[in-house]
Amino acid sequence: MRKRNLQPKFKSESEERKFWETHDSTDYIDWSKAERVRFPNLKPSTTAISIRLPLGLFEQIKICRQQA
Repeated sequence: MRKRNLQPKFKSESEERKFWETHDSTDYIDWSKAERVRFPNLKPSTTAISIRLPLGLFEQIKICRQQA
């Protein structure tokens, strides 16, 4: 069994973001115990974005979304 580190405490979301950019979550979280959850009452984002994706990748994303 792998020994996990204690999750660090952060003073701000920015500090947390910087930490996770350079650390692997598997050192802190046992993902084999994770459970899939849904948040049906979340409000959609009000920020519209535009991205360009290769058509093949876009089709893969649609297929994955249908299977979830």
